[in-house]
Amino acid sequence: MRDDEATLSEDRIAPPRGPEAVSTEVAGTEAVAGTPGTEAVGTDAADPRALPVWTRRLVVVGLIAAALNLRPAVTSLGPLLEEVRDGLGMSGTVAGLLTSMPMFCFGVFGATAPRLARRYGPGAVVCAGMAAITVGLLLRPFAGGTAVFLVTSALALAGIALTNVLMPVIVKRYFPHRVGAMTGLYSMALSVGTALAAAVTVPLTHAAGDNWRLGLGAWAALGALGVLPWLALVRDRSGADAPATPGSPATPNAAAPALRITRSRTAWALAVFFGLQATGAYIVMGWLPQIFRDAGVSASTAGVLLAVTMAMSVPLSFALPAIAGRMRHQGGLVVVLGAFGLAGYAGLWLAPAALPLLWAVLLGVANSSFPLALTMIGMRSRSGHGVVRLSAFAQSTGYLLSIPGPILVGALYQHTGGWRLPIALMAALLVPQMAAGLLAGRARHVEDEA
Repeated sequence: MRDDEATLSEDRIAPPRGPEAVSTEVAGTEAVAGTPGTEAVGTDAADPRALPVWTRRLVVVGLIAAALNLRPAVTSLGPLLEEVRDGLGMSGTVAGLLTSMPMFCFGVFGATAPRLARRYGPGAVVCAGMAAITVGLLLRPFAGGTAVFLVTSALALAGIALTNVLMPVIVKRYFPHRVGAMTGLYSMALSVGTALAAAVTVPLTHAAGDNWRLGLGAWAALGALGVLPWLALVRDRSGADAPATPGSPATPNAAAPALRITRSRTAWALAVFFGLQATGAYIVMGWLPQIFRDAGVSASTAGVLLAVTMAMSVPLSFALPAIAGRMRHQGGLVVVLGAFGLAGYAGLWLAPAALPLLWAVLLGVANSSFPLALTMIGMRSRSGHGVVRLSAFAQSTGYLLSIPGPILVGALYQHTGGWRLPIALMAALLVPQMAAGLLAGRARHVEDEA
């Protein structure tokens, strides 16, 4: 038995074993990924045998419908960013700000999700989040100026933040014995929605008479469909936390000793790694189609190439946790993914239109560091309480670190009039990402350092 596994066993926490074990850990941690100290939604799960069959089936439909809507607000914009900028008179710097908004909204609005779920129930909050996505996507294409476009985009992203945080909680409550399978289903639907929006937005725009407003607004229809199953689950509290009663056992968070997470070098390394991988992912989602279009690739092909990049995460999100869970040191995987990214950026820098499909595939592999980061979060603590604190710190700090990247890329693009310097910056960011990943991938536990 490995040393780290033996330690975990002593604390009666099952060691990470493949995607299901990792997903179980993540499902319990992402609910508090907004900010350190945020209240976690409890993990008391409903007994699946006590739930009506129709409820379980409706939750499955709701999970898939919600996951499909968690990325189109971001990836539908990239292929049409040039038209949006021209139509609204948006500068490159403001466009970079727009591509940074998802990280900001995930940090700010996602932090409110656990408390809202405690008060109103997860189903009601998810339903409200889906409604916010629908309204935001419907209104933003018809904005009369840049400010309104940004506000309505923020509305849609706020809905995504709330829903994204609560999806793992929903999975753990309604399917406590099938967390891995249901998380995989939800992750796959999220990836499909991401790729679908990137590939289909431009054809939708052409079908609408080359009206970019209609092409973007069409995704509100998918959001409206996503609201429907949650309307029936708004009042369902079968998976809700049991109310605390006098004499009831203390919650894990209450009984756990204080953990000063900011003293841990491993926690900081994970935060930096998470932030830099998020920076690369959102730069690619926001700017990759424009890079290809400026190289002479058609708008529709650029959208398909972005879809290919996003679709690479579908198989890798299952494979990487399984591989990482069997490794004592995950630094090798970090370096391999970083090497794919360097190769992809080198291709974009030298000849973006020569082999665009290859560059898209290479960057898609590199941008699959997200499931690896979540896996390492689950492996770097001995206890469930530690995983919660580590996840909250690494993700919230990481998202804050990732905000300037897309803005800087947009500013460099505007002031240089080309992509060589921005692409060089994207490639350069992979170096500290790999260094941080090597440190975070060591077989360490934050409790030993904090």
